[in-house]
Amino acid sequence: MTSPHQHGSRQTHQHSQHSQHSQQQSGHHNHQHGDESGLAEVLDLDALLLKEHLQEIFEWTAAHQPNPATILDLGAGTGTGTLGLARTFPAAQVVAVDQSEFMLQRVAAMMENQGLSDRVSTLQSDLDTGWPQLSGIDLVWAASSMHHMSDPAHVFDRISRTLAPEGLLVVVEMDTLPRYLPDDLGFGTPGLEQRCHAAVAAAGWNSHPDWAPAIQQAGMAIAGQRTFAYATERKPELIAQNAQAFLSRMRTGLEEALSAEDLATLDQLLDPHGPQSLARRTDLSMRGSRTVWAARLCQS
Repeated sequence: MTSPHQHGSRQTHQHSQHSQHSQQQSGHHNHQHGDESGLAEVLDLDALLLKEHLQEIFEWTAAHQPNPATILDLGAGTGTGTLGLARTFPAAQVVAVDQSEFMLQRVAAMMENQGLSDRVSTLQSDLDTGWPQLSGIDLVWAASSMHHMSDPAHVFDRISRTLAPEGLLVVVEMDTLPRYLPDDLGFGTPGLEQRCHAAVAAAGWNSHPDWAPAIQQAGMAIAGQRTFAYATERKPELIAQNAQAFLSRMRTGLEEALSAEDLATLDQLLDPHGPQSLARRTDLSMRGSRTVWAARLCQS
């Protein structure tokens, strides 16, 4: 579960894989391993911090589709969603699909480490230009990936042809990029994070529509829709690490969008040895929400 967190233009990402991942995060369409490694760090930290939040979404999914035999994870990223699905549905065979070989190698290593290699396989595919040769899938999962597709309507149509007659599609999107900072940092002009988020919204980072109409136009009926909010102050060291990784990516992407004062404030926060370092703060939290759509094929 893929974009900073899942960002860039509509068709660039993070989540680096053109980006079909997940969960969230780079402002640049960059396939270099350095960029993907930085994105992977953010995604993995997310998984550690938001385990309970993500589990809520998995359980909601299980309430709609209790016993899928086959699962397709579209835009698997570092495999957070893949692992959650494999654990939530212990009898299922799971295929993790991503454009990035780098990310899929991480997924494969994780599954081997977790003893799940017999049930989880990986498949490299650019979903804008190709499609997995699979059909009769009981659960298609697309977390933070649909908004990176150049032609979402086409992808939804392919999904409808891939689902089993009683299959379920689940689409997950972050409503807003995560927030970490208090409004008043004690230095700089208050409202820094709000201005950062306004700038990335103007640039189209992580933007996505209400997917319900596009899902319905592809011949599927909405079976459920829900927004899951999260807010945590636990694990402050991990929050600081996540904020460091996320805001670093944001700092790079907003070079031309923020004032010199705001850029200087970000630099102070991101200086690991400075007196205003994120690691020194005791007032960080991680806040945000995701909306989830579930859909089934319309019965003729």
